[in-house]
Amino acid sequence: MSLALARLLQLASPALPVGTYTYSQGLEWAVDSGMVCDEAGALQWIADLLEWNQGRFEAPLLAGMLDACRAGENLAMLNQRFIASRETAELRAETLQMGYSMLRLLGELEDFPKAVLTPLNGIEQPAFPTVWACAAVAWDIPAGEALTAYLWSWAENQAMAALKSVPLGQAAGQRLLLALGSRIPVVVERALALDAADFSNFAPGFAIACSRHETQYSRLFRS
Repeated sequence: MSLALARLLQLASPALPVGTYTYSQGLEWAVDSGMVCDEAGALQWIADLLEWNQGRFEAPLLAGMLDACRAGENLAMLNQRFIASRETAELRAETLQMGYSMLRLLGELEDFPKAVLTPLNGIEQPAFPTVWACAAVAWDIPAGEALTAYLWSWAENQAMAALKSVPLGQAAGQRLLLALGSRIPVVVERALALDAADFSNFAPGFAIACSRHETQYSRLFRS
């Protein structure tokens, strides 16, 4: 258990060299437009995305990817479904760049069980959660713990983006993470039980923010 936990922390670490810190997923535009201007606004924005976007689509899809990687089937279909869900060019480029970087990283780790990556063969453009799921399976991480770590890593990156763009102080960042972290277990429990027919990433405000960010005059982040 201690080794699996260590591997899980490695997967969720901001030190994972896949470029996560360069993306804000529309948050930078929300700040620039005045929609998010303080700690409370940042919490509402990130928590809504956690609930309605991550929790009802990306997290349950990741759970399916974990199963598909273990079974060695259907992974390509789930990968394509995720890529098709990316509403903007920047979001699509983000997940493909991070997926490429993640796969390259795993190939460079000598002790990583490369055979677990076999389901990725034939997938020309693996998305980030697709490769991440295979890494979690390779390290024997249970689905619940994997989803918790994945969502925590996403929330941490969003909080860091808020610190830089609003801007907020370090204590505010920790308050954000405390509040977001308390919501993650419920989101994970629902994601694991959600039927594929009920997946939904309907979040028009998020899609608009990401679209507007593509033409924003001055930017710190790539999305």
